[in-house]
Amino acid sequence: MAPRDGRAGLYVCGITPYDATHMGHAATYVAFDLLNRVWRDGGFTVEYVQNVTDVDDPLLERANATGVDWRELAASQTELFRTDMTALNVLAPNHYVGATEAVEWIVPAVERLVERGLAYRVPAGTGQDGEPAPAGDVYFDVDAAGRLRADDPDAWVVGSTCRLDRDEMMPLFADHGGDPDRTGKRDALDPLLWRVERPGEPSWDGGTLGRGRPGWHIECTVIALKYLPTPFTVQGGGSDLAFPHHDMGAGHAYALSHEPMAEHYVHTAMVGLDGEKMSKSKGNLVLVSSLRAQGVDPAAIRLAILSNHYRTDWFWTDELLELSQRRLARWREAASKGETAGAQPLLEAVRAALAEDLDAPAALIAVDAWAARNLGGAAARGPEASAQDTELARAGIEALLGIEL
Repeated sequence: MAPRDGRAGLYVCGITPYDATHMGHAATYVAFDLLNRVWRDGGFTVEYVQNVTDVDDPLLERANATGVDWRELAASQTELFRTDMTALNVLAPNHYVGATEAVEWIVPAVERLVERGLAYRVPAGTGQDGEPAPAGDVYFDVDAAGRLRADDPDAWVVGSTCRLDRDEMMPLFADHGGDPDRTGKRDALDPLLWRVERPGEPSWDGGTLGRGRPGWHIECTVIALKYLPTPFTVQGGGSDLAFPHHDMGAGHAYALSHEPMAEHYVHTAMVGLDGEKMSKSKGNLVLVSSLRAQGVDPAAIRLAILSNHYRTDWFWTDELLELSQRRLARWREAASKGETAGAQPLLEAVRAALAEDLDAPAALIAVDAWAARNLGGAAARGPEASAQDTELARAGIEALLGIEL
């Protein structure tokens, strides 16, 4: 994941703001914050872009269920998310863009795909839920897009970024916002680009597409292409986004630019609670805002996240939080010493760990060793201990790991 030419482009898919930030969200954004910090520490210029899907079916359904205006719900939950991220010491993206802000860029992109024969309108029919669907919805033609440039080894075909076959993709498509049973589609895997206006739903001027709102995947593609030259370094998100979201987004980007969207597709693992999958349907979400309201130090929450490798599924437990709180207390006690030793070897060890696929657990062990030495008394610290060493350790731990001591 090393950037080229001293510059790095990072796009991480943002939230759909209909509920508070849970630990799965937090783990994803802390992981990519770690990548951002490593790149910056290496002297690279980082352009970090993140969207917020501030109009989508789950948001509208929650707004209708609660009687809250969808715009108010989106704004309040987006603000809560950003407050949580600030508390967790996640560096803010350079560009944070809502889907509603990007409609004016999305419309001409979809129009170009229609003009090039890579997208098409469907007639009236029935949707995924069996309800009547009006004529005019616009879909991406995955078969046509996959035949764009057979001579290009980097050409996109459906499934190329996630390396799944059709039998594997079909259930994922249906479970993650796709509508394989929509009548009038050329291929069950064709994703929605533009949803024409329905009664009671928000809509925007779609030019030749008619009034409506954008599909999910094209939103991220267009926002990414607006700010990042292709192929940018990393497209990131949770592992549940690998297909269809990231794969379809890559297809849209290739169809629009004839270049790969990103050099690397990086996905964070899932987070559960006490041995079970964490999900809204089970009601077993651990919310960052709730922990903060209980007085939990956000640095301890961040430490708990970092104690797990970003690609390994893990579970949030009370024991994990308690261990992280004790670890944070030891680090802070060591950093409170007027003079410490070993900061330079510490930072070398942390950098080496993070260079190995962001091995945060190994980096934390290096800090544990530094803290143990400096809590062992003057003899353990040695004659080279100094106030400058303490400041270097504190500054380095915050810069690399985002933990304030």
